Amino acid sequence: MNSIQADHLKKKFGSVLAVDDVNLSVSEGEIFGFLGPNGAGKTTTIRLLTGVLTSDSGTVHINGINIHNHPLEAKMQIGVIPESSTVYGDLSAEQNLHLSGKMYGMSKALRDKRIEEILSRLGLKGKDRIPVRTFSKGMKQRVSIACAIIHKPRILFLDEPTSGLDVQSRRLVIDTIHQMNEQGSTIFLTTHNIDEANTLCQKVCIINKGKIVALDSPERLKKMFDTTQSVEVSFDQVVSQDLFEADVILRAEPCGDKWRLYTNDPDRVIKYISRQSERESIIITSLSTSGPSLEEAFLNLTECV
Repeated sequence: MNSIQADHLKKKFGSVLAVDDVNLSVSEGEIFGFLGPNGAGKTTTIRLLTGVLTSDSGTVHINGINIHNHPLEAKMQIGVIPESSTVYGDLSAEQNLHLSGKMYGMSKALRDKRIEEILSRLGLKGKDRIPVRTFSKGMKQRVSIACAIIHKPRILFLDEPTSGLDVQSRRLVIDTIHQMNEQGSTIFLTTHNIDEANTLCQKVCIINKGKIVALDSPERLKKMFDTTQSVEVSFDQVVSQDLFEADVILRAEPCGDKWRLYTNDPDRVIKYISRQSERESIIITSLSTSGPSLEEAFLNLTECV
């Protein structure tokens, strides 16, 4: 049985078809990435999957439960971390967690134990009795995460959970995703961060203009466009683009303190760079090769529709 099963979902807002016959399934224990450009239908789809919106047609099953016919039973299976924190600003982190736990039918003893554990994990100890409205965006997002996982949901939905967060808060979100997944939770992640999806997810789904345009593992999606590889190189001094004028180099782009050289033959490029650096008395400080990225696959797929 799949943790999430959506069949022929459609949702229209006026003349705009936001979700157009979407079919997807997420296996139990999977980290599933859901990508798409702005306005592609990501947030609308996640709201349909979590029962926040009702579809015009189609069905959603959460662990085999039809969320339209049995919304309360289905929603007890899930935790949701929205893009913008929805915690109560006038309440403290501890009070928000108690309120969330009560909604999931948890006893006070169980809530107390779980709250202590979560506050420590998310770095909220010592600030647990301060009104959340005084917190930074990153701290509010941590409280939002805590409220979503207090009942140890079997499925965790995250809608752009790291958007705009500081490095420390982002790391805590990523660590929480890993921990929940290791404990058996299925993770459904919408994100703009393609590197994040590539690193975290076993399967990636790309939506564009309300339609699913690809659904596969990150590696297989990348191989769909396996036409160009790249070589990244940096030197001990600044070099000009003239250094890379060779037929074997299709395109040369500066990338921070490195140059990224696109080619169909990395071996020849590496040998060419070695010769050039020796001739110009330049020291190579780093050099690496890579195949096509998930970002390239994403751009190709979303430009095709």
